[in-house]
Amino acid sequence: MERESLLCILVMLLGGLALQPFVGWPPTVAAELPAAELERRSWRRLWYPIVPALLVAAGLCGWALRAPDPVRDPLDPWVLLAAWLPFGLIFARAAARGAWSLLRRPIDCGVSTVGLIRPQVVFSPFLARQLEEGVIRAALAHERAHELHRDPLRIWLAQLVTDLQWPWPWAARRLEIWLEALELARDDQARAAGADGADLAAAVLGSVRYLERIAASPGTRLTGTQLAHARLIGDAIALRKRVSRLLAPLPQRPRAAPAGLGRLRRAGLLLVPLLLVALVLGAVYGEHVVRPLLGMTS
Repeated sequence: MERESLLCILVMLLGGLALQPFVGWPPTVAAELPAAELERRSWRRLWYPIVPALLVAAGLCGWALRAPDPVRDPLDPWVLLAAWLPFGLIFARAAARGAWSLLRRPIDCGVSTVGLIRPQVVFSPFLARQLEEGVIRAALAHERAHELHRDPLRIWLAQLVTDLQWPWPWAARRLEIWLEALELARDDQARAAGADGADLAAAVLGSVRYLERIAASPGTRLTGTQLAHARLIGDAIALRKRVSRLLAPLPQRPRAAPAGLGRLRRAGLLLVPLLLVALVLGAVYGEHVVRPLLGMTS
């Protein structure tokens, strides 16, 4: 078997097994946190469960660096079956949904931010004609905050990570919490840049009414795979809470807020050395793990 094919099979099997004990990571965060900090913590919690799977994949890549190509030893059929059922199907489903969210025909959401690499704001002229000038400026400020943080790419990655944890409901709940926190954080950022909260609330409600009319059109479906772009409106269930928050005074930015970003960067800096260590360990000791697993003789 070709080395790369065997590597994919092992990543699906061992990575899928490493993922399962952590999919039940608590999906809740402290709701009283400032929106920016809530968004950062929710984003980290999306990724925590898959860290063990990433370390396993790095170790297997280290093994593959020293493995012969092709691997001539026979592969136990049970290993192949265990890799594809169910983990291979889950990986294939996640990849298909990720590709479909990019290739599907765009839906007119009124105002949204699109583009994974170079995000840009798209504003429907049909919606713009229904809104006042101040409301349009507020909506654009919100979407420019999405554009600044490359949120379409982050939404696409978050959906991919969530799909890798299917069918466990906790992963979907973590995604919902983050998407809600994301909209609150971008609301605060837009208001801090000068947007009026009442105008932004009017833009949100106007977008909801516009999207309801779009959804009522024949052949339009807004549910299912997450769209790979950031919209002005988020979870409809949280709409009342969000509008009430926009009509209230802008929360004061806490002095300790930058520490959250510092912790996020430290977490990323910690993950890179761990992946390198796993890569080296896989190169040194990977053969001792892979050969017994595949039923190979020593």
